[in-house]
Amino acid sequence: MGWFTKILKGSSHKIYEGQYHGKYADDRIWDGPSTSADAWSDFGNEDFDRAIAESLSEEEKGKKIIDDESHLEDDELLAKAFQESLNMEPPPQYDYGNLFPPYPYFYPDEYRICAGCNTRIDYGRSLNCMGAFWHPECFRCHACNQPISDYEFSMSENRPYHRSCYKEQHHPRCDVCKNFIPTNAAGLIEYRAHPFWQQKYCPSHEYDGTPRCCSCERMEARDTRYLLLDDGRKLCLECLDSAIMDTDECQPLYFEIQEFYEGLNMKIEQQVPLLLVERQALNEAMEGEKNGHHHLPETRGLCLSEEQTISTISRRPKIEAGYQIINMFTEPYRLIRRCEVTAILILYGLPRLLAGSILTHEMMHAWLRLKGYPNLSPDIEEGICQVVAHMWLDSEIIAGSGSNVASTSSSSSSSSSSGSTSSKKGKRSQFERKLGDFFKHQIESDTSAAYGDGFRAGNEAVLKYGLKRTLDHIKLTGTFPC
Repeated sequence: MGWFTKILKGSSHKIYEGQYHGKYADDRIWDGPSTSADAWSDFGNEDFDRAIAESLSEEEKGKKIIDDESHLEDDELLAKAFQESLNMEPPPQYDYGNLFPPYPYFYPDEYRICAGCNTRIDYGRSLNCMGAFWHPECFRCHACNQPISDYEFSMSENRPYHRSCYKEQHHPRCDVCKNFIPTNAAGLIEYRAHPFWQQKYCPSHEYDGTPRCCSCERMEARDTRYLLLDDGRKLCLECLDSAIMDTDECQPLYFEIQEFYEGLNMKIEQQVPLLLVERQALNEAMEGEKNGHHHLPETRGLCLSEEQTISTISRRPKIEAGYQIINMFTEPYRLIRRCEVTAILILYGLPRLLAGSILTHEMMHAWLRLKGYPNLSPDIEEGICQVVAHMWLDSEIIAGSGSNVASTSSSSSSSSSSGSTSSKKGKRSQFERKLGDFFKHQIESDTSAAYGDGFRAGNEAVLKYGLKRTLDHIKLTGTFPC
């Protein structure tokens, strides 16, 4: 199962004239007189010149100067009003920095309504953004609710944001280093993502030694503790919570899975030894096994049919303060061939549900050999073993959730349900249920021919014909029924 790479376009684009992710279309409305103070001054000088010229003209013509007291009073009032018009102040000015350079006032043909406060924009500056008009103080960021006075802004779901606020809310952060995922050379956001956990992280973490849990496959966040096993595997603390560490600790799980097989009317009569081993011992046993199918590169379980001496973990190792394994006690175990199966080996340090699914898979190998099935092709044998392991996981998840809902997997086609007896741990934690779903997802999405394609073909046959009829057909023909 692989991870996938996702590439996103950058979160900010420049679109002008108030369009999406754009710069302001700065439509300034100056609702004062359209004439400037200098224009008023020019107008006053012309009138003074005209008045002086008319006065001189009247003197040249010998006309009498009017000295009537009432006319003089009217002239004084007119002159006073005219002088006040010269001293008229322009409408108030506001300092918005360099965002709005000064423009002359004008009276609009019709009033505009602010999209923010829904009131009339009388005079002063306004913004034409997002297809509407705004008071500058009403055009606010959807995240921080502060006015957007920057020259550029971002937008999401028809809501404006400061560019910094938009990045904080919408630019993906790395789940490992907690920083914003950087853009690549093309200016696009590129990150890796786990297909099940949807964990996002910088591509560089695949090469910088960032630990990944050997069980759930999640990358560990910086400063997160994990258990370092003696064979170099790293186990996150959530998976460690249900990890099985020695042979004795695995025996109750072994008995539960035997009951699961009995519930399927597939009881294993012979007592096959179950041993928990280290990775090195598992690899050595695999090399000594003449027959059998192995899922490389990581083998976590093995069904043996040869006589060997196996080094098994006899006592749970201790975990020191630095989350490292110490005092690993092992002892040799001589396997004697009394039937077609000599032992089942499981890698230590796996969470209970993962160890159980692997044990169920290997017990299916043992059942096929003990029941006299012929040598099967890898896709048929591994496929049907994966189907039964998937069924066990399904029954465990249902039993652990406290639900009585019938399973939609191939376990519903079995002759008897074992959900009521498959688990004696009680209700599972939310993470353990999620972990069970992940192990099912691993089986379902496996890309190998034997384990992946074999499972999908076998599961389809079991869903259609049931487990018993499928097994009967395999024994007769060595293939899945069509």
